[in-house]
Amino acid sequence: MSALLDFLKTYMWPLIFAVVIVAVLPLLAGYVVLMERKIMADMQARLGPMRVGPHGLLQPIADALKLLIKEDIIPENADKVVFWFAPVISVTAAMLAYSALAIGPFFQIAELNIGLLFIVAVSSMGIFGIILGGWASNSHYSLLGALRSTAQMISYETAAGLALVGGVLLSGTLSTQKIVMAQHGGTWFVFVAPIGFFLYLVASIAETNRAPFDLPEAESELVAGYMTEYSGFRWAVYFLAEYANMIVVASIATTLFLGGWLRPFGSIAALDFLDFFPPLSFLGVAGYCLYRTPKQPEPIQSMVMALFGGLCFLLAAAMALPFVPAFAASKPGLHGAFWFLLKVSLYIYSFMWIRFTFPRFRFDQLMKLGWYFMIPLSIVNVLGLGVYKVLRQMQWSQWPAFLLTTGGTLLVAIWLVWLAQRKVAVPEPAGEMTEAEG
Repeated sequence: MSALLDFLKTYMWPLIFAVVIVAVLPLLAGYVVLMERKIMADMQARLGPMRVGPHGLLQPIADALKLLIKEDIIPENADKVVFWFAPVISVTAAMLAYSALAIGPFFQIAELNIGLLFIVAVSSMGIFGIILGGWASNSHYSLLGALRSTAQMISYETAAGLALVGGVLLSGTLSTQKIVMAQHGGTWFVFVAPIGFFLYLVASIAETNRAPFDLPEAESELVAGYMTEYSGFRWAVYFLAEYANMIVVASIATTLFLGGWLRPFGSIAALDFLDFFPPLSFLGVAGYCLYRTPKQPEPIQSMVMALFGGLCFLLAAAMALPFVPAFAASKPGLHGAFWFLLKVSLYIYSFMWIRFTFPRFRFDQLMKLGWYFMIPLSIVNVLGLGVYKVLRQMQWSQWPAFLLTTGGTLLVAIWLVWLAQRKVAVPEPAGEMTEAEG
C-alpha cells in the first residue's frame, strides 16, 4: 500500500496536474479575455458581449470555434517551417513555466529547489517565438514588431529579475513552496518590499506587451506587430501565449509578494471568519445565477445559466468540505487554491485597469523608463533589502528597519524622477536682445 501511494505521489499526481493545466488553460485564457471585454465595456458605460449565451458566457467558446475554422494564410515568401513553429515555441514556453508554480500546498507538478529561477528562465524563452515569427513572416511590420518586442522584453526582464531578487533575499530560497511558507504566520513580502512589488508590477506589464507598453503590437504604426501576417489558429496560439504569460507573471507576484495560497491575515485569530469566505462566495454566485435563470430571454440561455449556477453550487460544496471533521485535512489544498487564484485574478484585474486608464507610451519613453529609472531603482531596492536583512540580524525591530531602508529607496526614486525631468525640460525661447547685447 505504501509503495502504491508513493507511486501515485511521484508519477500519477504530477501527470494529472499537467493534464488539468493543459486542458483548462485555453478555456481560462478565453474567459480572461471575456472579463477584459466586460471590464472595458463597464468603464465605457457599455454592456460588452451579450449575444452568445447569457451575459456573453459562451462568447469565448464561439471565438475559439471561429478561429479554428478560419482560413489559415501563409505569406508566399515566408519561411514556412519557422512560420509554423514560432507560435508553438511561445505557447510551449509559457505552459512549461506552470510546472514549477505552486497553486496550493499540494497542487504542483514539480517541486524544484530552484523553482523560481526555472519559471523565470523558461518563460523568458517565449521571446524566441516572437522574434522568429516576425522574421519568418517576410514583412517589415512584423520584423519591426519582433525587434521592438525583443528590446522591450530584455530591458524590462532585467528590472523584473532584480525585483524578484529582493523577495529571494527575504525568503532565503528559490523554491516556490518555501517562499510561500516563509510568509506563513508573518508578514507578506509586499509589506516589507512594496517598492520591489511596484517595480515587478510595472515590469511584468511591459514583459507581457500590455498597454500602455504594447509597442510591439502598436496598430497605429505596425498594424499588429510581430503577428501581422498570422491568422486563424496560429494567431490564436500567439494570443494564448500572451494571456498564459499574464497568468505566469501574476502567479509569480502572488507567490513572492502576496503570500501565495495563504489566507489574508492568517495569523490573526480574530479574522478566522474569513475561512467561510470561499464557500459563501461561490454560494452567492450560484444563488444569483439561479435567480436570473427564469429571466433569460431564450430557453437555451436559461439552461446555460442554470448549469453555471449548478457548477458554482458544486464548488461551494467542495469549499465547505474542510468544515466536515473527516475532510479537515483537505482545507490547505482547497482553500489554498481558492486564495491563490483570487489573488492572481486581482493582479490581472490591475493589468486591465491600467490598460484602460493610461495612454500608450512612445518607444523612446518606454526605453528611458526602463533603463534610466526601473533598473537603477531596482538595484537600489536590492541594496536596501540587503541592509534591511543586516539590520534585522542586528536585532533591530522590523518596522524601524523597514522605514529606514524603504525611505532611502524612495528618496533615490524621487532623485531619479527629478533627473529625468531636468533632461526633458524644454529650454526657454530666446527673447529680445537687451541694450547691453545690442
